[in-house]
Amino acid sequence: MKVPLGKFRYSLALLFVLLASNFLVAQTIRDNHAGPGEKMAPNGDGSAAAVADNGAAPTGPAVVTGNGINYNGGPVMHGNPVPVYIIWYGTWTNTTGSNSAATVALIDAFLAANSLGGSGYERINTTYGDATGNVTGNLQLSSQIFDTGSQGTRLRNSRISAAISSALTTGKLPTDPNGVYLFLTSSNVTESGFCSQFCGFHTHQTLNGADIKWAFVGNTDQCPSGCEIQSTGPNSPATGVGGADGMINVITHETEETITDPDLNAWFDSAGQEDADKCNFKFGPTQTGTNGARFNQTFGGHSWMIQMEWENSRGGGCDQTLGGPFFTN
Repeated sequence: MKVPLGKFRYSLALLFVLLASNFLVAQTIRDNHAGPGEKMAPNGDGSAAAVADNGAAPTGPAVVTGNGINYNGGPVMHGNPVPVYIIWYGTWTNTTGSNSAATVALIDAFLAANSLGGSGYERINTTYGDATGNVTGNLQLSSQIFDTGSQGTRLRNSRISAAISSALTTGKLPTDPNGVYLFLTSSNVTESGFCSQFCGFHTHQTLNGADIKWAFVGNTDQCPSGCEIQSTGPNSPATGVGGADGMINVITHETEETITDPDLNAWFDSAGQEDADKCNFKFGPTQTGTNGARFNQTFGGHSWMIQMEWENSRGGGCDQTLGGPFFTN
C-alpha cells in the first residue's frame, strides 16, 4: 500500500536539494531497501516505502519490461489525446514578472495541439503500456479556468483538493477521470512543502465521484536556485524572469508521470522512482539562444529547456526524443 494523506495518496516528483553551489539534484530516497517479498513504491513525503510485492506479471503485448523500470500492474492513460485541464490559481494578470498573461499564453502554447503532444519527446511515453494498450504519446490542453484565491494564499493539499472539487461540482471544468488536471499557482501563493521539499507533485483522488488525476506546480520564480535550471529561460520576457520556462519543465515532469503512473501503481523502478524521476534535472545536449539561455527542444514555434525522460526500450535510458541517443546528464 501507499502512505495516505487524508483520504488520498500522492507521489512527490521533481524532488530537489538546495545546495550552496545552486546545483540541482534529485532528493535521495530516505528508505531505500525492501525486505523479502517486498518492493519499493513511491509515496507522498519524498521517500519510497517498502510494500508487499503482489507479483504483478506483464500481460499482453503492450507491457515491455527489462529496461530499468518495472510494471506493477496498474493502468496507464490511453487518451489520444489525453485532455489537460488547468486551474490558474492566484494572480496571473501582472504586466511584468512571471505572474502574467504572457506566462499563461506560453504554457497554453506548450500544451496546445501540434506542440508537446505528438512530439518526438512526448512519444517517449509510447514505450509504456498496460494489458489493454500503450500510451499514445499525445496530450492537449482542453480547457482552463482562473481562481483568484478561493482557498486563500497559504495552501495545503486539502485546500487544493477543495478548489479542484469546487471547479468540478460547479461545472466550471468537466469531471473527467481520463484527463490530467494541473493546479498552477502564482508566486504570491505558498503551498506546504513547495520550494523546501519539492517543485511539483502528482496524485489521484476521488472528487465529484470520479478518480481524478491532478498535479500541483508552483511558480518556480519563488525558488529559482532550487526549481529552475537557469534563471533566464529561452522564453523569458526579461533577464532573471524564468518562471514560465521553469514551470514548463515541472509540468513536463508531472504530466509524463501522471500518464504512465496515474494511480501510483503502474510504472516505477525498484527504488520507487517513476519515469521522469529517473531523469530529474537531466537535460542532455543543449544549444544557446539569442538571449543567452540554453534550450534542448524546439517545437510548437518555441524553444524549450525541458528534462529528458526515461525510455522504456533498448535497455532503458534518458533521451530527448523517442529512439534518440541516451545521455547520463
